[in-house]
Amino acid sequence: MGERVTVVEVGPRDGLQNEKRIFSTEDKLHLISFLGKAGLTRIETTAFVSPKWVPQMADHDLVMRGAERRDNLELSALVPNEKGALAAIAAGAQALAVFASASESFARKNTNCSIAESFERFKPVATLAKQNNLPLRGYISCAIDCPYEGALAPEAVGEVADQLLGLGCTEIAVSDTIGQATPMQVDTVLRYVLKTVPADQIACHFHDTSGQALANVDAALALGIRIFDSAIGGLGGCPFAPGAAGNLATDALVKHLGERGYECGVNLEVLGDAERFVERVDGLLVVKGILSK
Repeated sequence: MGERVTVVEVGPRDGLQNEKRIFSTEDKLHLISFLGKAGLTRIETTAFVSPKWVPQMADHDLVMRGAERRDNLELSALVPNEKGALAAIAAGAQALAVFASASESFARKNTNCSIAESFERFKPVATLAKQNNLPLRGYISCAIDCPYEGALAPEAVGEVADQLLGLGCTEIAVSDTIGQATPMQVDTVLRYVLKTVPADQIACHFHDTSGQALANVDAALALGIRIFDSAIGGLGGCPFAPGAAGNLATDALVKHLGERGYECGVNLEVLGDAERFVERVDGLLVVKGILSK
């Protein structure tokens, strides 16, 4: 058996949040169930954010409460502040995530505050996570390029990673939000982050706008990173990052890792059921019906 790599499925949150149509709560719960049956051990289930800004996540409480629980499956929620964290914990979230940025411009577009102000919002979230013994992930958005500022200084990314670690985050997700990163850029940024954050506490979140996501996975693997995000069917993008295409597709990531001798415990046949449950037709994401498996 090969070395273990953890695949974090972000389709129900990062995938669906950028879709024009709004999926029903029932459909979201069926999708999460399929993903759990496929053997994924971590699923980012929803986001406890304002429906004014992200209407696709308006049913976050119902989704988190209704999501099927399984042994060896962690259901997490993205939260922007203390209010969101309290609601997520009350609904049964098993892990929390906050989203910082290495770009001041993106921080203001995405969270309507500066990087420094965002960390003030994160402090009570970190306290709640610790009090409830919940893992806390810290995303670094625009860790390579920003749609408003262009290329980001690797030092800036390393500084944000260090702050997230000091805050109490148990995992740092280095994120190529607009999907334009090259393997060389990924290598450079990760080396800065690795100066203060251990490899086993780093995840990578690649969008596939330029078709480089799998090559970027290889660059991260070479540095000892063993946690990667993906979305079923390559769903997603970012509502606050113009031009960002979908996430790295989960099936593509699982196949790629298998070809390189890594083990992630995901059943591709069942994963295919999940992918067929939601398909794109004429550019729109549609529900194809409940499958038998």
